[in-house]
Amino acid sequence: MELDLKGKKAIITGASRGIGKAIAFEFASEGMDLAICSRSLDAVQKTANEITQTWPVKVFACQADTRNTEETNSFVNQSISALNGINILVNNAAAPGGLVMGPLQTADPEELLDDINTKVVGYLRASKAIAPHLIESGWGRIINIGGLAARSGGAISGMRNLALIHLTKTLSLELAPNGINVNIIHPGITKTERSDPMYEEQAKKQGISVKKIILNATSGLDTRLMPDATDIANLATFLASEKANAITGESIAAGGGVGSGIFI
Repeated sequence: MELDLKGKKAIITGASRGIGKAIAFEFASEGMDLAICSRSLDAVQKTANEITQTWPVKVFACQADTRNTEETNSFVNQSISALNGINILVNNAAAPGGLVMGPLQTADPEELLDDINTKVVGYLRASKAIAPHLIESGWGRIINIGGLAARSGGAISGMRNLALIHLTKTLSLELAPNGINVNIIHPGITKTERSDPMYEEQAKKQGISVKKIILNATSGLDTRLMPDATDIANLATFLASEKANAITGESIAAGGGVGSGIFI
């Protein structure tokens, strides 16, 4: 399927590693010019260099913290200037899993506020900054990266993903009449470049093999296979294209069929 994305211009937040980096690579492979950011300039510049050494696309790399409105606005404006326009925003900047994972007794309200400021308000900041430019052009995409913790209890920080579902639908209601589709992807457990060291450490602590750790982690998935960051990137790339014109305001799970709940 030809996605006809060559020449499109996209902003991706939190793109120095993990899912954000995988999306940047997939977008670049389709011929899209990119603006990417992270809190570490060295890390995001390294990703930019890897992209431009592989694909003939333009990449603007910038240090930006989406918890800060001024930095977010500056990054969006610089990106539009560097790329000479913008079509797509991927909101991805967030702490993987969240900062508040333990029981109520040890839950830190300040860390929860930091989680929400990054992943909910940060997504709002970037969306608000880019929306006027997308409206002016009459076409655009906003893709939010959430998480399947939105659909189950157990981690207090999971509430940020539930809030993103509301934000996604609200933005879709407002922006879709202007040709701007807004959707959210919910990854579950996902293999990234950080996975192997993490599983090796877990295996060492538990005195079992890495293979057993992965089998345990994937036992609740219909596929019994751990999704890769590229799987999430492929879905994001489809949603960025005009092939997804009929899809907006939707929450799309990409977790290998985790859980037995039915969502309509």
